[in-house]
Amino acid sequence: MSEYQTVRQPFLPVYDKNSRILILGSFPSVKSREMGFYYGHPRNRFWKVLAGILEWRVPETIDSKKKMLLANQIAVYDVIECCRIIGSSDSSIKDVVPADLRRIVKGSQIKAVFTNGKTAAKLYKKYQADSVGLPMVELPSTSPANAAYSLDRLVEIWKASFEQYA
Repeated sequence: MSEYQTVRQPFLPVYDKNSRILILGSFPSVKSREMGFYYGHPRNRFWKVLAGILEWRVPETIDSKKKMLLANQIAVYDVIECCRIIGSSDSSIKDVVPADLRRIVKGSQIKAVFTNGKTAAKLYKKYQADSVGLPMVELPSTSPANAAYSLDRLVEIWKASFEQYA
Protein backbone atom coordinates (compact mmCIF):
# COMPACT_ATOMS: atom_id res chain seq x y z
CA MET A 1 0.00 0.00 0.00
CA SER A 2 1.35 3.41 -0.95
CA GLU A 3 1.84 6.04 1.70
CA TYR A 4 1.69 9.78 1.78
CA GLN A 5 4.93 11.63 1.16
CA THR A 6 5.65 15.29 1.65
CA VAL A 7 7.06 16.53 -1.65
CA ARG A 8 8.32 19.99 -2.67
CA GLN A 9 8.09 21.40 -6.18
CA PRO A 10 11.38 20.30 -7.77
CA PHE A 11 11.26 22.60 -10.81
CA LEU A 12 11.65 26.32 -11.30
CA PRO A 13 8.99 28.08 -13.34
CA VAL A 14 9.73 28.49 -17.05
CA TYR A 15 9.03 32.06 -18.16
CA ASP A 16 10.65 35.27 -19.29
CA LYS A 17 9.68 38.94 -19.67
CA ASN A 18 7.83 38.17 -22.94
CA SER A 19 5.62 35.35 -21.59
CA ARG A 20 1.92 36.06 -22.21
CA ILE A 21 0.17 32.82 -21.19
CA LEU A 22 0.82 30.91 -17.96
CA ILE A 23 -0.04 27.21 -18.06
CA LEU A 24 -0.41 25.69 -14.60
CA GLY A 25 -0.50 22.04 -13.71
CA SER A 26 -1.29 20.75 -10.26
CA PHE A 27 1.98 19.07 -9.18
CA PRO A 28 4.67 17.06 -11.02
CA SER A 29 4.06 13.32 -11.29
CA VAL A 30 6.56 10.80 -9.96
CA LYS A 31 7.70 10.19 -13.56
CA SER A 32 8.15 13.93 -14.21
CA ARG A 33 10.21 14.22 -11.03
CA GLU A 34 12.33 11.28 -12.17
CA MET A 35 12.76 12.78 -15.67
CA GLY A 36 13.64 16.20 -14.24
CA PHE A 37 11.04 18.35 -16.01
CA TYR A 38 7.35 19.11 -16.41
CA TYR A 39 5.10 16.54 -18.08
CA GLY A 40 7.81 13.88 -18.19
CA HIS A 41 5.54 10.84 -18.35
CA PRO A 42 5.93 9.44 -21.87
CA ARG A 43 2.14 9.05 -22.23
CA ASN A 44 1.32 12.59 -21.08
CA ARG A 45 0.21 14.48 -24.17
CA PHE A 46 1.21 17.98 -23.04
CA TRP A 47 4.20 18.38 -25.37
CA LYS A 48 2.31 16.84 -28.31
CA VAL A 49 -0.64 19.18 -27.73
CA LEU A 50 1.56 22.27 -27.61
CA ALA A 51 3.55 21.16 -30.65
CA GLY A 52 0.26 20.60 -32.52
CA ILE A 53 -1.04 24.06 -31.62
CA LEU A 54 2.23 25.83 -32.36
CA GLU A 55 3.10 23.75 -35.45
CA TRP A 56 6.43 22.73 -33.97
CA ARG A 57 8.17 19.38 -33.94
CA VAL A 58 7.46 17.61 -30.62
CA PRO A 59 10.40 18.57 -28.39
CA GLU A 60 12.40 15.70 -26.91
CA THR A 61 14.92 17.39 -24.60
CA ILE A 62 14.42 19.74 -21.67
CA ASP A 63 16.27 22.48 -23.56
CA SER A 64 14.10 22.07 -26.67
CA LYS A 65 10.95 22.14 -24.49
CA LYS A 66 12.07 25.37 -22.83
CA LYS A 67 12.97 26.85 -26.21
CA MET A 68 9.52 26.05 -27.64
CA LEU A 69 7.76 27.56 -24.60
CA LEU A 70 9.77 30.77 -24.50
CA ALA A 71 9.77 31.27 -28.29
CA ASN A 72 5.97 31.18 -28.13
CA GLN A 73 5.58 33.42 -25.06
CA ILE A 74 4.35 30.56 -22.86
CA ALA A 75 5.17 30.17 -19.18
CA VAL A 76 4.77 26.86 -17.31
CA TYR A 77 4.57 26.14 -13.59
CA ASP A 78 2.33 24.40 -11.05
CA VAL A 79 -0.19 25.69 -8.52
CA ILE A 80 1.42 23.70 -5.68
CA GLU A 81 4.78 24.46 -4.07
CA CYS A 82 4.59 21.62 -1.55
CA CYS A 83 2.04 18.99 -0.55
CA ARG A 84 1.45 15.54 0.82
CA ILE A 85 0.67 13.10 -1.98
CA ILE A 86 0.49 9.38 -2.68
CA GLY A 87 2.51 8.68 -5.82
CA SER A 88 1.16 10.86 -8.64
CA SER A 89 -2.49 10.84 -7.58
CA ASP A 90 -4.06 14.31 -7.77
CA SER A 91 -7.00 12.99 -5.78
CA SER A 92 -4.68 12.22 -2.85
CA ILE A 93 -3.21 15.74 -2.60
CA LYS A 94 -3.52 17.32 0.85
CA ASP A 95 -1.77 19.86 3.06
CA VAL A 96 -1.18 22.16 0.10
CA VAL A 97 1.31 25.00 0.18
CA PRO A 98 0.42 27.03 -2.90
CA ALA A 99 3.08 28.37 -5.25
CA ASP A 100 3.67 32.12 -5.23
CA LEU A 101 2.77 33.14 -8.77
CA ARG A 102 3.20 36.89 -8.25
CA ARG A 103 6.90 36.82 -9.24
CA ILE A 104 6.04 35.21 -12.57
CA VAL A 105 3.20 37.64 -13.29
CA LYS A 106 5.28 40.69 -12.30
CA GLY A 107 8.26 39.56 -14.39
CA SER A 108 6.28 38.91 -17.56
CA GLN A 109 3.34 40.04 -19.67
CA ILE A 110 0.96 37.25 -18.61
CA LYS A 111 -2.57 37.98 -19.83
CA ALA A 112 -4.28 34.71 -18.86
CA VAL A 113 -3.82 31.57 -16.82
CA PHE A 114 -4.60 28.21 -18.41
CA THR A 115 -4.99 25.28 -16.04
CA ASN A 116 -4.14 21.80 -17.22
CA GLY A 117 -7.03 19.83 -15.73
CA LYS A 118 -9.67 20.08 -13.02
CA THR A 119 -7.38 19.77 -10.00
CA ALA A 120 -5.14 22.61 -11.13
CA ALA A 121 -8.22 24.77 -11.80
CA LYS A 122 -9.76 24.02 -8.41
CA LEU A 123 -6.53 24.74 -6.54
CA TYR A 124 -5.81 27.91 -8.54
CA LYS A 125 -9.30 29.24 -7.76
CA LYS A 126 -8.89 28.39 -4.08
CA TYR A 127 -5.38 29.72 -3.49
CA GLN A 128 -4.26 32.11 -6.23
CA ALA A 129 -7.04 33.57 -8.37
CA ASP A 130 -7.73 36.55 -6.09
CA SER A 131 -4.09 37.58 -5.66
CA VAL A 132 -3.15 37.03 -9.32
CA GLY A 133 -6.25 38.69 -10.74
CA LEU A 134 -6.06 37.27 -14.26
CA PRO A 135 -8.66 35.41 -16.30
CA MET A 136 -8.43 31.64 -15.94
CA VAL A 137 -9.29 29.06 -18.58
CA GLU A 138 -9.74 25.48 -17.37
CA LEU A 139 -8.50 23.13 -20.09
CA PRO A 140 -8.91 19.36 -20.19
CA SER A 141 -5.96 17.52 -18.72
CA THR A 142 -3.26 16.15 -21.00
CA SER A 143 -2.65 13.34 -18.49
CA PRO A 144 -2.81 9.75 -19.74
CA ALA A 145 -5.46 9.24 -17.04
CA ASN A 146 -7.79 11.51 -19.04
CA ALA A 147 -8.79 8.94 -21.64
CA ALA A 148 -12.02 10.80 -22.48
CA TYR A 149 -10.12 13.12 -24.83
CA SER A 150 -8.18 12.07 -27.92
CA LEU A 151 -5.00 13.92 -28.84
CA ASP A 152 -6.80 15.61 -31.75
CA ARG A 153 -9.64 16.77 -29.49
CA LEU A 154 -7.17 18.14 -26.91
CA VAL A 155 -5.32 20.07 -29.63
CA GLU A 156 -8.63 21.48 -30.92
CA ILE A 157 -9.81 22.66 -27.48
CA TRP A 158 -6.44 24.00 -26.35
CA LYS A 159 -5.89 25.77 -29.70
CA ALA A 160 -9.21 27.64 -29.41
CA SER A 161 -8.12 29.01 -26.02
CA PHE A 162 -4.67 29.98 -27.29
CA GLU A 163 -6.21 31.86 -30.21
CA GLN A 164 -8.46 33.77 -27.82
CA TYR A 165 -5.43 35.14 -25.94
CA ALA A 166 -2.84 35.34 -28.74
